[in-house]
This record gives sequence, structure tokens and C-alpha cells, in this order.
Amino acid sequence: MVRERSEDAVDILVVGVSDKTCPVALREQVSVLETELGDIYTQLLQNHTLFESVILSTCNRTEIYAIVSSLHAGEDYLRSWFDTRAKKMNLSESLYVYHGEKAVAHLMQVACSLDSMVLGETQILGQVRQAYGTAKAAGSVGVLLDNLFRRALQVGKRAQSETTIGQNAVSISYAAVQLAKKIFGNLNGQKVLLIGAGKNGYVTAQTLTSNGPVQMWVTNRTLSRSQTLATEFGAQAVAWGEFQNILSGVDIVLSSTAAKSFVLSSHQIARAMHGRVKPMVLIDIAVPRDIDPGVGKLPNTYLYDIDDLRDVVEANLTERRRQTQAVQGMINQAIREFSDWLSEQEVIPLITAVREKGIQIQASIMDSLHHKLPNLDERELRIIQKHTMSIVNQLLRDPIQNMKELAVASDGVEQVKLFAELFGISADEILNNNRKLQTHDESQSDARDLGFSDLVHQWSDVLRRDVVGPNLGGAAHSIPR
Repeated sequence: MVRERSEDAVDILVVGVSDKTCPVALREQVSVLETELGDIYTQLLQNHTLFESVILSTCNRTEIYAIVSSLHAGEDYLRSWFDTRAKKMNLSESLYVYHGEKAVAHLMQVACSLDSMVLGETQILGQVRQAYGTAKAAGSVGVLLDNLFRRALQVGKRAQSETTIGQNAVSISYAAVQLAKKIFGNLNGQKVLLIGAGKNGYVTAQTLTSNGPVQMWVTNRTLSRSQTLATEFGAQAVAWGEFQNILSGVDIVLSSTAAKSFVLSSHQIARAMHGRVKPMVLIDIAVPRDIDPGVGKLPNTYLYDIDDLRDVVEANLTERRRQTQAVQGMINQAIREFSDWLSEQEVIPLITAVREKGIQIQASIMDSLHHKLPNLDERELRIIQKHTMSIVNQLLRDPIQNMKELAVASDGVEQVKLFAELFGISADEILNNNRKLQTHDESQSDARDLGFSDLVHQWSDVLRRDVVGPNLGGAAHSIPR
């Protein structure tokens, strides 16, 4: 029978904010710079409520994952931490708090990018990996978060490699480059004119250069901005009034300015195409449009605007959404496996006791043989020692495996206790003594000195009820946002 949850039981807790709960003005207030992490982990490690912690801070979220000795005290402390960083800004409506199985599921959804601003984006997996590594280096990760984050990274990697959730363009700039790539087969050596050096222009240049070596020119009304972008991406800056002179030699035109009227007319493109055999692809991602729609009627020219790209993006997003069910299935499996691992850790003291009893019996027999057959030499004793130990191992192998399998059932610990008692082992005494040996008086020590066995004992109970219960299939889907 599963024990009732207590607010003072050890549990996993996550408190945070994301783009889904608050605007950037609030997120930037609580975001954590890499240079701050060392001091913050030192501060968190001094708190007696927290056993372990990992801080995940990106442009879209700041979250603290923690193993706490008390849900109530842990939540109060982490809320206070966020409030302090927010200063006078009110975070009360923006913070989300998950614990137990919902916290585990949330981390795995984050790692799989199901909780990202852009569904299926791949950057978050690297950010989770870096957050875990930094926390581990700071000494803030113990056995529980170590195992949990490793599993989250594994399922995140599976989501990317075994589904198409991270494939196909879902941003306008990326879709524009992918369209050009599809038309030309590859972009290697293509000559590209980028009109506009703002945010869209920057992302487009970044995507272009990551898809192969291109020869690129950049133009903008402000020459210095063209020069800055060109320098970063190995392109050439062209003055605004002169870019028409190179039009006839480019293969692809990508335009994204904030102009209120066309920056490229049909007449300009017709002149550039005069005597030209190779087609020209023009992609207009500006609103209002930069390129006269009449350009699309010219021979050997192919014009696409933002509506064409939106159709591509929406189709790709629809395909990504279709993959969420498969990814969620991977997450549910990972949660079950994590819960099973916790349950197995809980019965390790009993498994150890069974092994030790077998070793004690074997040692007793060896001692008896030594006295009854004093003429046995060292070699003969070693042979007998080896073979009697082999008998013990073979006899215990299946029972120990059965104990591990029993541990993952809803009443697994009670079953394993009964199983251990068949070997003449007092299960309750073993478990209680194990906790006493690994814990100290709270008045004299930090809560992190609580034994690992006790952590697993309490936390696995929490997760066993949540994960193995009747709502497993839909539990992760119902996480509040």
C-alpha cells in the first residue's frame, strides 16, 4: 500500500517563468548570466531545504529544478528567490510550480522542445545539457538530478533523431533560405544579394551561411549596418544607391527592409535580366512588400512573397505537431523507466542484505571446512572458495532479479520485504538502520546529509503513485501551462 504524500516528504520541485507565462520585460529581470551561476549555486547550497539544484536560464525561460526536503518550504524559498531578482516587478501570476511526476514530465517536455516557443527547435537540448553540466561542476547535482537530467537528455536526443519534430522550416527567414536551397539543389557558390540588415536580414544571413559557402552582398540604407553584418558573415557591403549595379550577376535576391514602398521595381529587374540566361529567384519577406509583384511576370524570374512562405511554415508546423504524440510516448516511457530506477534503488539495502547473508553462509562453510580438513593447501582452498561462491551467486541471481522486478509494482517495497524475509532477513530493520546510518541530527547538519536511501524511499513513493497510477497515459499531457 502506497503511503500518503506529506508536504514534508522529499520531492522534486521546479519553479520558473517562461515566454508562455510572462513578457520579456519580466523574463530579462530574472534571467541568470553565466557569470552569476557560481555565486547563485553557492547561495542555493547553503539553504537547508535544498538537496540538489539545476538552473536553466535561456532567453525564453528561467527555471530552478531542485530536490527539496519539504515541498512547502522549498516552494517558499524558490518563490522568494525569484521575487528578489524581479525587484519591484510582480511575478506572482507568472511563476509556475510543478512537483513530483509533473516536474519530471515538464523537464522532459522542455528537453524535447514540446514546451518551446518554436515547437521542435533544437537549441534547447544543448541549453539543458549546458545547465546540467554547469550545476554538476558547481557541486549542486546529486544522484537524483544526475539520473533525471541524463534521462531527459537521452529522450530529447531520441525525439530529434527518431522523429521529424525538429525538421522543416518554421520561421519565415529559415523558410526563405530552405526555399532557395530547394530550387537550386544546394547553395554552394550561389551569388546572393541580401537587401536589409535588420533582425530578419541577420537571421537570413546566419541561415544562409550555415547552409554552405555562398557569395553574398549586403545592402542597407545605413551603410554601417551593412558593413557590420557583412563583416560578421564574410560578405561584401554595398551602398544603397549602388546595389542595382550588381543585380544582373546574382542568382538569389532576399529582401527584408522596412520600406514603405517598393525597393525593387519591374523595370529594374527587367533591365538586370536583359541578355541573361540563368534564372533569378527573388524572395520578399518584408511587410509591406519590397518587390513589385509585377516582377513575377517577367521571363525567367521566380518571385515569392511572405504569404507563399507562410503556407510553407504552417504546413511544416502542422507536420511537427503530428510528431508530438510520438515524442510524448517517448517521454511517458522515460518517466516510467525513471520511476522504476528509483524503486530499484529503494530496495538496494535489502538486495545487499541478501547477498551478504549468502556470503556469510559461504564464509561459515569455508571456516568449517578449514577446521575439518586442516590438510587442504592454499590452492585447494582457493578452488573450493571459488566454487562455493559460484554456487551462492547462481542461487541468488534469480531471486535478486525478482526483487528488482517486484520493486517497480505499486506495492513493490512491501512485496520485496516479504521476499527478503524468506531469507530470514528483517526487512524493516535493515531499511531503518540504513537510513539511520546515513542521516544526522538536523540541528547539527545540512539537510543534504539525509541519506540517499531515505531520499529514494520518500521520493520514489511520490513518483510511484503518480507514474504507475491509472492516469499515466495522460498525466504528462495535463501539465498546466
